[in-house]
Amino acid sequence: MNNYRINLNYAKALFMLAEERGQADRVADDMRLVDSVCAENRELGVVFANPTVPPAKKVAVVGDLFGGRVAPETLAFLSFVARKNRTVHLRGISQAYLALWRQARGIVLSELVTHQPVDDEARREVMELVSGYTGKKVELNDRTDPRMVGGFKLEFDHNMYDARILTKLRKLRMEFAKNDYESKL
Repeated sequence: MNNYRINLNYAKALFMLAEERGQADRVADDMRLVDSVCAENRELGVVFANPTVPPAKKVAVVGDLFGGRVAPETLAFLSFVARKNRTVHLRGISQAYLALWRQARGIVLSELVTHQPVDDEARREVMELVSGYTGKKVELNDRTDPRMVGGFKLEFDHNMYDARILTKLRKLRMEFAKNDYESKL
């Protein structure tokens, strides 16, 4: 479930507490783990969204999933969220926390999509280009899309650079379709 206001309020509270205690970077790592676990487990989302599952059971599930894998402060926060019956928002809260953390650290999140995996040299060059454009440090997520014929797509800071071959072919097709050439025959 995506309720922006709830996600942001919980994330702000956690971020302020983590900053105050000097644990913001550690909690950011924990929130990455929470985000990935929630994203990968559809059944977990079903359990968290089920109103018939009591909050005490959800607290136990959260404890079993994240106990020993996250900092004690993070586990206490996750248990609090479960007691308040907001576990359905865990992924949104983790993403909102990471956005606040990146903003405070001057980091821009960018995503590079290609047909084949990119090597370290290409990753470094892309990160340097984005950093030069934004003036911020770059956190680059790259993924492959087997449906992509060639080229790449780069998104960062509400910008998108689309250098996919199919996009270029579509543009050419549109240009040829509006060709004003008249035959003199």
